[in-house]
Amino acid sequence: MKIFKILLLSFILWGCEAEGIVAQELRENVIVENAVFKVWYNEVLEQPVQLIYTSTNRPKNVDRGSMNFYNEADYHTSDNADYYANVWDKGHLAPAATFSDSKENLRQTFSFLNCALQNQYLNRGEWRLLEEQERRWDDDSNLTITVNLEFIDGHEVLPTGGHVPTHMIKHIRFDNDGSYRCFRFPNVKPIEGWEEHEVTHTH
Repeated sequence: MKIFKILLLSFILWGCEAEGIVAQELRENVIVENAVFKVWYNEVLEQPVQLIYTSTNRPKNVDRGSMNFYNEADYHTSDNADYYANVWDKGHLAPAATFSDSKENLRQTFSFLNCALQNQYLNRGEWRLLEEQERRWDDDSNLTITVNLEFIDGHEVLPTGGHVPTHMIKHIRFDNDGSYRCFRFPNVKPIEGWEEHEVTHTH
């Protein structure tokens, strides 16, 4: 009987400890910074809510090849299951092409911390074209780019747990003069060019 009580108590304590671990994993604001980006991540949503990167006319030295997104051990993020057999792409916030100067930088862009549930037509269309425009702009000025994800009430939540952002916003700062250009995209198939999504924000 004494042994049974000890085992029962151990099980209860283990269960409490496991609950504590789960609770600690689901943080609403985790800040992570590396050589490529700084991200504010919401583990409850399994999505980044803000990310900052710089675009500085880096040379292209490496190709992405067979690189795939990977999970970070210390953070609860989306994963491959969230993007399987649906319209949602693994959308880079800090673009892979912008950080193709080294294998280390390029690989960092494939962290799931840098990945959003993005409509495939937006990701491969106007969002991609705006990223290409950034790389033309950075020939003349370094850019500091802040990406914000919006989650309006009633946004889609996938069966796998990922929350789908309703809008994706870019604040592009031209470092040579401090001016901004800002763009806000609904996370749907675009019907207008990226230029038509420019908005005015106070900075």
